Amino acid sequence: MSLSKLIGVRTDEVQAKRERRKEARPGELLDAALDLFVEKGFAATRAEEVAARAGVSKGTLFLYFPSKEELFKAVVRENISGRFKEWNEEFQAFEGTTAEMVRACMTIWWERVGATKASGITKLIISEARNFPDIAAFYQQEVIAPGQDLVRRILKRGMDRGEFRVLDLDYATFSITAPMVFLIMMKHSLGACIPQDYPLDPQRYIASQVDLLLDGLQVRK
Repeated sequence: MSLSKLIGVRTDEVQAKRERRKEARPGELLDAALDLFVEKGFAATRAEEVAARAGVSKGTLFLYFPSKEELFKAVVRENISGRFKEWNEEFQAFEGTTAEMVRACMTIWWERVGATKASGITKLIISEARNFPDIAAFYQQEVIAPGQDLVRRILKRGMDRGEFRVLDLDYATFSITAPMVFLIMMKHSLGACIPQDYPLDPQRYIASQVDLLLDGLQVRK
């Protein structure tokens, strides 16, 4: 191979690597931001820290996300709210009983969100929402409202099929979501208060909560 062709090949390889690196940056920035938001909270996380952890300059960070608020929103969409389409499709395709659906809903939520770093976002919101009303409004619109709507549809399915008794759906949804919030708080905050010889097992906790919920939800035969 001639020198000119060799130089051309190497130039193409370098360009290809740069393109791959450029494409990877948003994901790397979101991963770094999630880590820091969960570790330090929204207020204490600085943009330059996120950029440094992702291995880019602060200027590069702002090319993709013009503010820390927009970066946080992107983190929430990547890890939680962007998955509602998938979850709603699974709801539509579910063929089991509604009791089985409730159990699957809570178990899958733990596996896909609760057991991951993304669960720390909920703890962050609980801690800082009052100080950042725009972030709170965003989280309400993108996470809380769609989540409550999905749970509401699950419970209504049970009522429509004669599996669940008549419920006040506006408030019954909290019976499903409240245990999940408690589990997150135990994981990220309250767990430090629990003796080490009495750890909280998430799977046992969820199974127990589902059994209690279904005992109150299901129509007596």
